[in-house]
Formats: sequence, structure tokens, C-alpha cells
Amino acid sequence: MDGEEMIMQKNQETTFKPNAALNELAQLLGQWNVEITSMSFQEDPSAVARGHSSFEWLEGGAFLVQHSQIPDSDFPSSISVIGPDDEAGTYRMLYYDSRGVSRIYRMTFSGGIWTLWRDFPGFSQRFHGTFSEDGKTITAYWEKSTDGSNWEHDFDLTYTKVR
Repeated sequence: MDGEEMIMQKNQETTFKPNAALNELAQLLGQWNVEITSMSFQEDPSAVARGHSSFEWLEGGAFLVQHSQIPDSDFPSSISVIGPDDEAGTYRMLYYDSRGVSRIYRMTFSGGIWTLWRDFPGFSQRFHGTFSEDGKTITAYWEKSTDGSNWEHDFDLTYTKVR
């Protein structure tokens, strides 16, 4: 058996216990319809983009994976892997999209509020999402900044849980 075969066999035998630090993210699990409105980059202020997003456990709960697709729009398809940062007491989201863009976001999730942010010279971003009481709707928005101090609205999102 060569080294690659041994690694593959070992990986097949390895099971991970769920990461308890991800327990509070369980309400994201499932399939969501996504509606995007109030897009700052659209000429038509009434334009609406629709798509879907899904969240599922990776390796039995070691990480949370998000897949998003907004067909026929200016939005790229994307995949994100979310995991805890034990020392910081927050999460990190590794983002990659169909344009080839990679980003790392910091993330919090508490009390029905989901936040993401990225501070980067020339293009900082932040996301704020609020869960409905029944957990079936997330009302959210993205903001952007070129200087990290002055923020402008980018677009709104509404996630509606399908299953």
C-alpha cells in the first residue's frame, strides 16, 4: 500500500465528533430561498434577484458549509466554510465564489442576530441579519466602505426557509 492509499484509508476510518461550538448555528441548517433587493449597483431600484442558499454540516458537524446561487444575476455562485475560532470566541467564514474571489470574514451568531465583517483597505464589508421569532426568515443587509469609516448600503436580502 503506497502513502496516498494509506492516507485515504485512514481518512475513511476517521470520524469526527460534532464541534459543540457550532451548536448555535444549527438554526441555519437546511434550504433557503433568497431574495435580494435595494441593490446599490442596479440602475433599476425595483430590481429583484432570486436564488437559493443551503447550509449543511461538513464531517458530521466539524464545520458548517453554505452554498449559494442566484441564477441570472450579477451575483456569483459561492461556497463558504464556517468554523469557530476558539481563542477569539467568534467564527470565521472562508468564502470562495465563481469569479475566483476568496475572502475571510469574521462572524458572530447570537440572540437571533447574525453578523459578518471584513476590514480590508479599499473594500471593507459588513453584514447584519436578524432572524424572525419562528426562525424561518432572516432579514439582512450588506454594507460596504472604501475607507473603513464611511459606510454605504450595498443591498438587502431576505432568506426564507424552505426545509
